[in-house]
Amino acid sequence: MSNREKAKTIIDALPDYKMAAVVYFLKGMQYDDEIEDELFCRNMAEEYLTDESADKHDSISIEELASDLGVTL
Repeated sequence: MSNREKAKTIIDALPDYKMAAVVYFLKGMQYDDEIEDELFCRNMAEEYLTDESADKHDSISIEELASDLGVTL
């Protein structure tokens, strides 16, 4: 049985008066993921903006990128 199935089984066994607490908890878990994603993106953007590398704005063709990654177009 997967963890998702176990969680659903536990939730199904809980009385209705506890469901508000379960929903509140799950929403908190969801917001944590969204906050972590937002922080990751902000950090990545900040690293890019403060990067002083000379080749920061260099580009390569899609064909060169595919070749570097071993992908055939």
